[in-house]
Amino acid sequence: MSPNQLRIEQYETVLYDANLNPLGIPVSVKQSIANNIGSIIKYPDIYYANLKTAIADYAGTTLERIIMGNGSPDLLRLFAALLTPKKAMILVPSSSEYEKVITSYGCEPVFYELDEELDFELDVQDLIGKLDSSLDLLILGNPNNPTSKRITREEIASIAEACKALDIFLLVDEMYVEFLDDYEEVTAVPLTDKFENLAVLRSVSKFFAVPGLRFAYAVMNNEELSNIIDLTTTKNNIATLSAIAGIDMFKDTKYIEDSRSTIHTERSLVYLAMAPCRTIKLYKPAANFMLMRILSDELTSSKVAEHCALRGIMIRKCDDIRGLGNKYIRFCFMNPKQNDLMVNTILEIV
Repeated sequence: MSPNQLRIEQYETVLYDANLNPLGIPVSVKQSIANNIGSIIKYPDIYYANLKTAIADYAGTTLERIIMGNGSPDLLRLFAALLTPKKAMILVPSSSEYEKVITSYGCEPVFYELDEELDFELDVQDLIGKLDSSLDLLILGNPNNPTSKRITREEIASIAEACKALDIFLLVDEMYVEFLDDYEEVTAVPLTDKFENLAVLRSVSKFFAVPGLRFAYAVMNNEELSNIIDLTTTKNNIATLSAIAGIDMFKDTKYIEDSRSTIHTERSLVYLAMAPCRTIKLYKPAANFMLMRILSDELTSSKVAEHCALRGIMIRKCDDIRGLGNKYIRFCFMNPKQNDLMVNTILEIV
C-alpha cells in the first residue's frame, strides 16, 4: 500500500487548523480543576477579585480596566452592542468572526485590503490615510489571523491617535500576541493609559490551549463605557472552575516560558524547511501559525488539504476567507515530530 493510500485511522489526527499551543493544557489548570471540583456547587463570586488580580499582574494593567467574557466572540458581541457602530473598518484578510459579529448588529463593514505584494504587511500610514469620520469602529488583529503578521506598539499608537481625532473606536484583538518573541514590547495594553478610544481583547483559548474554559478578557480605560458594561452584563458570568483555573494558569511562568520557547524554535525550523520549495510562497510568520500560497496551477487548497487529511493532518483551507482564495492554506506549529510529518506531507504534493 502506497503512503497516499493510507487511511486516516492509521495516523493520529492533529488539528493544525486550530492554532492551539502544542504543549496542551497546563498542568496547573488540570490540578486546579481536580482540586476544586467540589466548588461547582457554589455560584461564582460576582467580584472575581482574585481572578482579576491574576489577570492584572499577567497583562500589566489594573483591576478597574478588566472586562471579562465567555470567549472572544462573546466580547466582540459585547463591544458591538455597546458601541452600536454604523460603519466599521476591517482588514482583509483577517478573522471572519469580525465581519460576522458586526453585521449581525446592523453595522456596515468597510474593507481595507492588505497587499499580497507586500506579503500582507500592514502599511500603517496608508491605513491611517483611509480613515474618515464616517467610521465608528476599526478592528485590528495583532498578530493578524490568518497572515501571522504583527505591528508594533508605536504603530498601534499612531493608529489610535488618528482614530481619536476622527472619533473612531479602536478594537485590537490580541488573541495570538503571547506567541510573539517580543510580546511585551508589542502588546497594546500599556496604550490604554493614554487612549480612552481603545480596547484590547485577549483570549486564553489559543495560548493556554483551553478553549473549553470559555474565557476571555479585555482591557479598556473608559469609565463611561465600563459603567454601562457593569450595569448591563451578568455579574457572575465566568464559571467557577474557569475562574479558579485561570488564577493558577496566569501564574504558571514555566508553562508560559516553555510555550514561547517551543513556538520560537518550531516556527523557525518549519519556515526554514519549507522556504526553499519554489512551488509555494511562505509569508514569514510572527505568531504560532503560517500562511502559505500554492504557486502550482494544477493544485488547489482543497487538494492539498485532502492529501494531508490522509495522514491525519488537518490544515486550514483559506478559500472562504475574504481576500484570499483556493491557493492559500494556513497551519499552526505543533511538536517536532508532528511538524516533520506535516512538512514532508505538504512538500510531497506541492
